[in-house]
Amino acid sequence: MAIQGDYDVVVVGAGNAGLCAALAAQESGARVLVLEAAPYDERGGNSRYTAGALRFVYNGVDDLLKLCDLSETELATSDFGTYTQDKYYDDLGRLTDYRSNPDMAELLITKSQETLLWMRSKGIRFAPMYSRQAFKHDGKFVFWGGLALEAWGGGPGLVEGLFKAADERQVTVAYEARGEKLVADDSGVHGVIANVDGKTTTIPAKAVILACGGFEANAEMRTRYLGPGWDLAKVRGTRFNTGKGIAMALEAGAMPYGNWSGCHAVGWDYNAPEFGDLAVGDNFQKHSYPFAIMVNADGVRFCDEGADFRNYTYAKYGRLILEQPHQFAWQIFDQQVVQYQRDEYRIRQVTKVTANTIEELADKMAETGAAVDKRRFVQTIAEYNAAVDRSVPYNPTVKDGRTTKGLPIDKTNWAMAIEQPPYEAYCTTCGVTFTFGGLKIDTNGRVLDTAQKPIPGLYAAGELVGGLFYFNYPGGTGLVSGSVFGKIAGTSAGRQAKAG
Repeated sequence: MAIQGDYDVVVVGAGNAGLCAALAAQESGARVLVLEAAPYDERGGNSRYTAGALRFVYNGVDDLLKLCDLSETELATSDFGTYTQDKYYDDLGRLTDYRSNPDMAELLITKSQETLLWMRSKGIRFAPMYSRQAFKHDGKFVFWGGLALEAWGGGPGLVEGLFKAADERQVTVAYEARGEKLVADDSGVHGVIANVDGKTTTIPAKAVILACGGFEANAEMRTRYLGPGWDLAKVRGTRFNTGKGIAMALEAGAMPYGNWSGCHAVGWDYNAPEFGDLAVGDNFQKHSYPFAIMVNADGVRFCDEGADFRNYTYAKYGRLILEQPHQFAWQIFDQQVVQYQRDEYRIRQVTKVTANTIEELADKMAETGAAVDKRRFVQTIAEYNAAVDRSVPYNPTVKDGRTTKGLPIDKTNWAMAIEQPPYEAYCTTCGVTFTFGGLKIDTNGRVLDTAQKPIPGLYAAGELVGGLFYFNYPGGTGLVSGSVFGKIAGTSAGRQAKAG
């Protein structure tokens, strides 16, 4: 589409963070244009590929009822627990080695529920995460790991809801419109030079908000910053997050910030495509490994699968898998634990083998092209089974302390002997979700330069903001941080545009 009309604020990127920024800027009275690099059919950035989990502060079921409808039956048969501010701080600190920027962490946590309520006022719907964050125990669905709600319809539902809200508020979205360069001088940023339908177009604006993702879809940048081997990782989401927004800002003098050698990366199906597939969405992930064991090509375990709830380990285990020989790992289940597998294990596009003996399982694993050392694999299973402490009751809803004893790497929770056939094995590789390094912003969402002063007219939100996540992250934080900082950036940019 040709860009027509005058705009106060231009948002680069149309995922969750960008659309929240656009809605907040519009709410502040600004005329808003959103540039989406993808065509219409692929719109929505990485947000559309997510499962829609949302980590926010709630002090009980009354807080959940402000955000979604719960039936009397759901209320009677569910233990939603609580997720307090203190717990959120503890989790974010623990998982990032306490490197998370304190001001950003405070904004994320204290504004999390408030921001979801604001999104609800825009028509965004939420629902309990029964299928992925609750197990039935003693007759009740018990929610675990600090997550209770997801966007209705997952990531696709969230994105469609945000686009609907934007359309209702006359926010203009241009597709196949790729931001290329900021219009900037000594007095700040005054617009964007974009490639729109193959034509270079200069779009003046009083403020620009960058919200077009990290560099996870750029193999060259992954290898340069994350390290050797990262060019071999699969990309979980959109092919359009190539780091362009970060590069545009750095060229304009922005300060690089955060964990540039770190990223969110998970166990992802071995035969998944190079980039995300919207028809499959997030279902190439394989996140029930806490109830299994994982082995590499040498036939040995390489991590503590039960170190914590999957919410707190899945975003770092992709890196571990990438570091294994031939960049793959097999997850092994027996029939005692398959009931705890998430829905993603039952999709058609899955790399799975089944057998009645461990030896036969190894042979079938080899037939997929991802062979393991059969002798060592059989030995690993035998050693693991002998080390399981069977005296501790098995309970998937808590860290049950059912461990192994005496192994080179003990499994500290949910250890179940692999002894009840048929056995199932799922092959995974590394799927990179988003990168942790990016731009430095202040508490108003303004991008800071290398002297740590705000660049007038330039704001940022979402994946391309650095300083929040280091090494790892608590599941469900990505979308909420995009919403929180998107709303902050949009509000600040809209007010600046209207004031000047």
